[in-house]
Amino acid sequence: LHFSDRTRLRQRRRMPPTSLRYYSSASPENRRANSPKSADAVELPLFPLPLVLFPGAILPLQIFEFRYRMMMQTLIQTDLRFGVIYTDAASGAADVGCVGEIVKHERLADDRFFLICKGQERFRITRLVRTKPYLVAEVAWLEDRPSAEAEDLESLSDEVEIYMKDVIRLSNRLNGKPEKEGSQDLRRNLFPTPFSFFVGSTFEGAPREQQALLELEDTAARLKREKETLKNTLNYLTAASAVKDVFPS
Repeated sequence: LHFSDRTRLRQRRRMPPTSLRYYSSASPENRRANSPKSADAVELPLFPLPLVLFPGAILPLQIFEFRYRMMMQTLIQTDLRFGVIYTDAASGAADVGCVGEIVKHERLADDRFFLICKGQERFRITRLVRTKPYLVAEVAWLEDRPSAEAEDLESLSDEVEIYMKDVIRLSNRLNGKPEKEGSQDLRRNLFPTPFSFFVGSTFEGAPREQQALLELEDTAARLKREKETLKNTLNYLTAASAVKDVFPS
């Protein structure tokens, strides 16, 4: 495994986000690429994937397509960072994504790459720079804004953690797995905003919901939405557990 230089993007300053959108009806390749470039624009190579990367999450990748092997060869010598954007056949590509930073890489014998990446800043695509050999876009960084109403984010995070523990406990029970004591410390001393990203990263199998959570710019709103999702999941698992108790077979 090799480690390399990480310089330019660490020095880039955050830019104010544009208006909030969820999905574009067209893929990035079809977006206009001829609008003027702003003086402080940040360019980022993009990797469309059928998954959502959150800040702080770990993403293993195996790169085999030729154009993305080209991209990785360049990144390993320069920034080590690229943008991950969620895409699917029905909705096309999202406008909001997350930077993936290569923390470990291995070049395999057939020129494929095996990467371990970690989610960093969120961004919004503002302009497509080029589409070949791979996508490159100008982006604006996203940050959560203070909530309009005063929110006790610590208490809200604690409530979400309790629901998560109950969901894990019941899920383990239904799947015949041992119920771990207290489902361990899920917050791990995380502040509310990174904790909200961690919770969103656990909603595997629901990428559109994850994308909606990624795009929210309000920590309280994200935690409330996650709390509601976990509450509904818990209600379903409670009902399923009751049925299993009555009909063990």
